[in-house]
Amino acid sequence: MNRHGMTRLPVALALAGFVAIAPALKAADPPADSEQVSQLLSDAKTDAFQLKEDAETMHFYSTGNLNWQTHANKINSIRDHVNAVGQHLAKLEELRGEASPWQKTAIDRIRPLLKELASNTEAIIEYLNKNPGRLRAPEYKDFLEANADESEQLAALIGDFVDYGKTRQRLERLREKLELPPTGGF
Repeated sequence: MNRHGMTRLPVALALAGFVAIAPALKAADPPADSEQVSQLLSDAKTDAFQLKEDAETMHFYSTGNLNWQTHANKINSIRDHVNAVGQHLAKLEELRGEASPWQKTAIDRIRPLLKELASNTEAIIEYLNKNPGRLRAPEYKDFLEANADESEQLAALIGDFVDYGKTRQRLERLREKLELPPTGGF
């Protein structure tokens, strides 16, 4: 007992408990990025940029005197790229459980934009099937412009996420090289 009539035992036990749980209070390592998800995002980026180029080319077609077959060939190419990105997205959804938080966010943001792009691409195909002689009509030009804009947004979005992932990897390598403690995220 000390001069106040209290024992030191509870303080000692409290300190021992704090020391035992102190490691649990330490900042946790950020969840590791899935290499497979990162690769799929990179593959989707490639297809999205090809899609963007085709959509821009097709938008340019609306200013010329090209025949409907040329338009049909290009929209089929666009459809193929939309489907390829869709296949990557399906695989990303399957791997969602392995994805880090930022990778899950990427998946969530790609989905609605790709859905809108697919819907617009189908509308262009329907328009061409029903109106092969009306390639200079304002509504057709609007479809092409919307497709070009949406494909540009999709390519930029996926490209930004891929760049973010590569930057995270570089920062993590530097953190390890400098022997810095984990930050809990970037």
